[in-house]
Amino acid sequence: MPQFRVLKGIFIKHRYQLLITYLLFSLEMLGTLLRPFFLGLAIDKLIKGGYDGVIILCVVHLIYLVAGTLRHRYDTRTYSAIYTSLVTNFLAKRAKKGGDVSKLSALSNLSREFVDFLEYDLVYVIEAIYNIAGSIILLMYYDPKVVGICLSILVPVGIVSYFYGKKMKRLTRFKNDELEKQVDIISEGNTLAIRRHYNKLRDWQIRISDQEAWNFGFMEFIVMAVVGVALLIVTKTSNAAILPGALIGIYTYILKFATGLDTIPYMVQKLTSLGDITRRIELEEETIAPEPSMAIAG
Repeated sequence: MPQFRVLKGIFIKHRYQLLITYLLFSLEMLGTLLRPFFLGLAIDKLIKGGYDGVIILCVVHLIYLVAGTLRHRYDTRTYSAIYTSLVTNFLAKRAKKGGDVSKLSALSNLSREFVDFLEYDLVYVIEAIYNIAGSIILLMYYDPKVVGICLSILVPVGIVSYFYGKKMKRLTRFKNDELEKQVDIISEGNTLAIRRHYNKLRDWQIRISDQEAWNFGFMEFIVMAVVGVALLIVTKTSNAAILPGALIGIYTYILKFATGLDTIPYMVQKLTSLGDITRRIELEEETIAPEPSMAIAG
């Protein structure tokens, strides 16, 4: 996919900065993942009169707090530098070759989505991996039957994500088609044309939002069903008494697993958007006239 080629180039150029921020985020996510487990453990120990569980919980939370604080401070410096470098290089190359200024302006704004992908969406994927893998491992500790229930929803989620991606690809293309016209329409100063343009953008955004809403509703319905069935099975089939802390852990990790699955259709949407932006940048490169020296050499 062409969008991966662009992202790969950014990764190679800024690999050390990105490595540090993703390592800090991984440490932060590890703390987030373990907090429910140690919270449940602390509750069960408090019921029995012990306080060591609370101490462990506080230590885990402190690690999470320190890692999160450092990452948030470092992130802004990292991604603002990446965006500045990306847009500067993009515009510098095309300024020498000429081209439609309105399209260049629109594409430079759209290129921000590549940096947003690294700053927010890829982090969202890493978080999802932690949530899915970590929740499965920890649910195995509580009750393996719950793991089977969670894995059973992968097939319907995959099918829905496939059709969701196809729909979002079409809607994103239409929205970006309209967005590329923005500078020209505003420059003309025609009030009716400007109003029509923004109404079209609004309509496409509403359609995209409607698809997101339907997807959200489906995923939350699945979550509701899984949580209900899992808790029912655990309480009815367990040979030993279930402690309150264990029930809190099971409930929390089922939600974390489901949250990780929410990332699948979301990432389908983002990759679709990046693919459309990459296609437009490549088409712009093809339509820009070659430099005179290049034309002579040909």
